[in-house]
Amino acid sequence: MRVPAFLIYAVMIVLGALAISPIFFLMDVDAMPGDIVINQQNLHFQIPVFYSLATSVSLPLLFCCWRR
Repeated sequence: MRVPAFLIYAVMIVLGALAISPIFFLMDVDAMPGDIVINQQNLHFQIPVFYSLATSVSLPLLFCCWRR
């Protein structure tokens, strides 16, 4: 059974975002516009959408330029 390429890319982006999230938490980065932030009584949860998209775009461009 062959897995569609878009599904593989989607999983890679989600895993990348999950891997990068703790790094941004340690850096104490403020929320950017477009990020998802949930603040409740004992819960603070932030999904860095902007940073994840910026990383997902910049790294392939960097690797493409590096290969040439």
